[in-house]
Amino acid sequence: MACSEGELRLDWFPDPEDLMQRWALFIQGFALIAATQPGLSQNAQPAVPQPPAAPPQTAPISVSTIKAATQLVVVDVVVTGKDQRPVHGLKASDFSLTEGKTPQVIKHFEEHSLLTLADASKFPPMPPQPPGVFTNYSPAPANGAVNVLLLDALNTPLKDQAFVRQQLLAYIKTIPPGTRIAIFGLTSRLIVLQSFTADPEVLKSVLTRKLGKASPVLDDAVGGEGIQNSMADDLEDSGADADTVANLRQFEAQTQSFQLQLRAKYTLDAMNEIAHYLAGIPGRKNLIWFSGSFPVNILPDVTGTLPDPFAAMASSEDEFRDTVNLLARSQVAVYPIDARGLFNSPVFDVTTTRNYSGPKGIARMNQDQTKFFNDTAEEQGTMRAMAEATGGRAFVNTNGLTHAVADAIDEGSNFYTLTYSPADYQADGKLHKIKVEVAHPGLNLAYRHGYYADAPASTSPAPHAPVQDAAVANPVGPSSLELMRIAMTRGTPIPTEILMKAAVFPTAPPSQTEDKAATGNVLAPKAKGPYRRYDISYAINPPDIAFLPTGGGKVRADFELIVLVFDPDGAVVNSASEHIHVAAPREELIKAAAHGIQYSLQVSAPAKGEYFFRIAVHDINLDHYGAVEVATSSVSKLTRPAAPPPPPAK
Repeated sequence: MACSEGELRLDWFPDPEDLMQRWALFIQGFALIAATQPGLSQNAQPAVPQPPAAPPQTAPISVSTIKAATQLVVVDVVVTGKDQRPVHGLKASDFSLTEGKTPQVIKHFEEHSLLTLADASKFPPMPPQPPGVFTNYSPAPANGAVNVLLLDALNTPLKDQAFVRQQLLAYIKTIPPGTRIAIFGLTSRLIVLQSFTADPEVLKSVLTRKLGKASPVLDDAVGGEGIQNSMADDLEDSGADADTVANLRQFEAQTQSFQLQLRAKYTLDAMNEIAHYLAGIPGRKNLIWFSGSFPVNILPDVTGTLPDPFAAMASSEDEFRDTVNLLARSQVAVYPIDARGLFNSPVFDVTTTRNYSGPKGIARMNQDQTKFFNDTAEEQGTMRAMAEATGGRAFVNTNGLTHAVADAIDEGSNFYTLTYSPADYQADGKLHKIKVEVAHPGLNLAYRHGYYADAPASTSPAPHAPVQDAAVANPVGPSSLELMRIAMTRGTPIPTEILMKAAVFPTAPPSQTEDKAATGNVLAPKAKGPYRRYDISYAINPPDIAFLPTGGGKVRADFELIVLVFDPDGAVVNSASEHIHVAAPREELIKAAAHGIQYSLQVSAPAKGEYFFRIAVHDINLDHYGAVEVATSSVSKLTRPAAPPPPPAK
């Protein structure tokens, strides 16, 4: 199943000669690899080709264990100076940490730092890729934190959504190399618009799409309409009796309250989903949330116009508390950015057409002013509360969204991680307050200020497993199943342990579809045709694959090619995989891999709508992964280029 040399060349690596030197050194190091890798011995026998399967399970070893539960609390601390710039070089001894009033012992301390501009300038630009070719190679190393841009169409008018995209495009032009960013969207549900990538061109292509969508639960979904007369206003102006007008105002207020409750529910549900989604990714995650915001509490009417001012009250405090606790436990710091920028009361806006004439008009104007200030304070208060509870920072009343994004990513990528085990932990469901101080005056600290010590769920972990407050990487590393889940979940950061590229081209024009999927594909029950078939050609970096000696000058390797097809909701609708076993003399392998290890698969995706390929290679012996993610919309209209003609005979 090897591709022809003309289809995939090794020009996606910065220096092919250097690559071949690495490959030769790798071959020479077989004995060392076999000696240091558990289970990879000189006497290892070649694997027998078999159908695609899950990673092999290691046989359990019978050992004595001490059964104990340990609460591990992780606190990421951003330290900035008076100029709001991150402060570097602090030591563990500079920090003191208390829970409640009890001093805690810092068990682990680590500083995370973003690359400086001077360092970033050392890296070459990303090599350009021809249409249909994708790679997980990046000239710059990935930064320690990952960043999620959440474009909130549910709570943001259309005109402000357009402003956000404009500001983000300006930021992408200055993005530091190696910064990993994903883009999510929020309507009445959460959507992954772009998985984690460090390629600015990919981010630009997403932000230039027509992403704007009017919210179904905003009074002014487009924006800029000012304040209009309500039905109750029109009825009052027509001379209707006071009771009828008051009852209609009560109905309108309760309808608006219901809409606000829906917005709060949809938004908090999405935040919960994000927290669960990101919990499996080790380390800090920065959630940069562009929104017109929403109030957690809908306060009683203070204008005096409703018969029952308390009927429109509502509170999402319990859901808000659970959400921010989950975000903090998942090491997700929220940086809300008010997408409306700097704005004034719409009472005096030229687009306002509400009748403010006469004595009743003056009363209406005062009511609208009061409502505007109360709503704004409540909405921005929600932003600040979520930021403070998770260790982020809120950006409100600013039109410089480009600078806000840059500051959020800069702060969220320069931080200190402190962990401790509470001296007297009790799962009492109460808020346990955390206080961090630093032994240098004039510094500002941003961190989560507590956690709720909720009782463990009914499904308890194994007796020997630590009960962790946050998603902390196990010192011995994640399990094989966890590695596979992270590598193959749509939208998660693409693994780069194995450098690879993939060429993705449809096998036929868009008008030609098939009723059945390609041979060897495994369709989900919900998958429906017609389908389009795609050729997926791999080129894999040889030094990243473990080749093991088998005696007689021969070597072997075992790896898998895996492709999952996701729908926009993140559900798998199709999959294809192939187990590759390579065994040959080492000299032949070096010659054959001069342009990378090349194989191909055919995968089908439903012809209607947009779908996403997660294309991966898995080294079974080392349990390493490489992957790329491709949207069908970016390749569905392409035609595979013809292979170059063979060189003329001499």
